[in-house]
Amino acid sequence: MKKNISIGFIGLGNLGSKLAHSLLRNGIKTYLNDINQATSVDLISAGGIWQDNPNALAKKSDIIITCLPSPEISSKVIEGKDGVLEGLSRRKIWLEMSTTTSTEVARLSKKLSILGVRSADCPVSGGCHRATSGNISIFAGCERETFEIILPILRILGKQILHTGKLGTASDLKVMTNFLATTHLLACCEALTVMKAKDIDLKTTFEAIRISSGNSFVHETESQVILNGSRDINFTLGLVLKDIGIFQEMAESNNVPLELSPLINRIIENGVNKLGAQANSPSIIELLEKSTGLKILSSGFPEKITDLEPES
Repeated sequence: MKKNISIGFIGLGNLGSKLAHSLLRNGIKTYLNDINQATSVDLISAGGIWQDNPNALAKKSDIIITCLPSPEISSKVIEGKDGVLEGLSRRKIWLEMSTTTSTEVARLSKKLSILGVRSADCPVSGGCHRATSGNISIFAGCERETFEIILPILRILGKQILHTGKLGTASDLKVMTNFLATTHLLACCEALTVMKAKDIDLKTTFEAIRISSGNSFVHETESQVILNGSRDINFTLGLVLKDIGIFQEMAESNNVPLELSPLINRIIENGVNKLGAQANSPSIIELLEKSTGLKILSSGFPEKITDLEPES
């Protein structure tokens, strides 16, 4: 990787801002753009360079990263007026770090390839706390030659890097893992509520799950902020519904009849209707609290999850 490489980062929300900080913390020249310039204040203080639109950013950047809330927004940023497409030229690389569909990544990549631009879908997994520390996991779907070029940047952004195969495979796998995470979250909510109803101490319940075959990454993170009462995991119910909806569409388009997925989609959709799309995903426990009259709370748990592992 060239020492003077420049990165353009578009999308500075809960996740994107943390990934951009990792680039700046490691001395990478980073251009910034977001629909809301206020999101860039701390990043500019850390050395980031604001650009007024994606076109200007793309012209100055060797690698353009998009980390956006939906496939529709990514498409607008790439193809719209003053979009990334207008500022691209040969040998540049586009990394799609949004959670999107493999078909949309492929469609946009085809347009970019005509200009001599490489593409890779590189969604991340592991939570905002690991994005903050630079220890998040990253899937990379692209040609192997492209993967070797972008690997030094991926190693700055994350810890465990998996080349998943051709373009689009990373997006499919990411959506699948988000379906699993949602399944685990709903199961943890029901498990904690039943134990509370049985008058079993919730701190003991947490530890029993943690040391057992019932444990999961979701339990070790989201169950803690549920029990604290903050329910703050930096990921909204609206985003959950978008991701598990994509997974259900994948199943249907490949003629796979599912039973859990449609039920989970209905539960999360009900949560969005009652709690709002911007509610944090662990807030789904509040539906059970309301229906049972129980409070799923316990002392000694953190308000937010912090990754204590050193950056590597």
